[in-house]
Amino acid sequence: MWRGALSASLVATVIAIVFFTIYSGTPGFFGSALASFVVLIFFSVSIAVGILSRNADPISVMALALMSYFTKLLLIALFLIAVTRLSEPDSLDRTAFGISALVISAAWLSGEVRAFFKLRLELPQPKSQSKE
Repeated sequence: MWRGALSASLVATVIAIVFFTIYSGTPGFFGSALASFVVLIFFSVSIAVGILSRNADPISVMALALMSYFTKLLLIALFLIAVTRLSEPDSLDRTAFGISALVISAAWLSGEVRAFFKLRLELPQPKSQSKE
């Protein structure tokens, strides 16, 4: 699933970087490139947690998923605060960052859904009750 999501998001990343570089110049390039980095790391961690917890019991999986989600949100909030305080608007286009992050996130999620539907999962069927 990671490969399917990554391929879709890399296409969106290239399009966003090229578009915002043409539209805003160097600040657009940096905003778009930073957005792609943040989004790819954010979603890759989710898949990594899923891979690491695939054999765990459901309660542990849920605890790991919630903990990783909370941690990612906290780190992204701190990262965005640091970026806004440490960089000038002339060097990093905030609009390019926001739009690129949304477009790349949508591409990642659509690629992940597409890859999931291509999986051939064997689900156990419930045993039928025979009447004797």
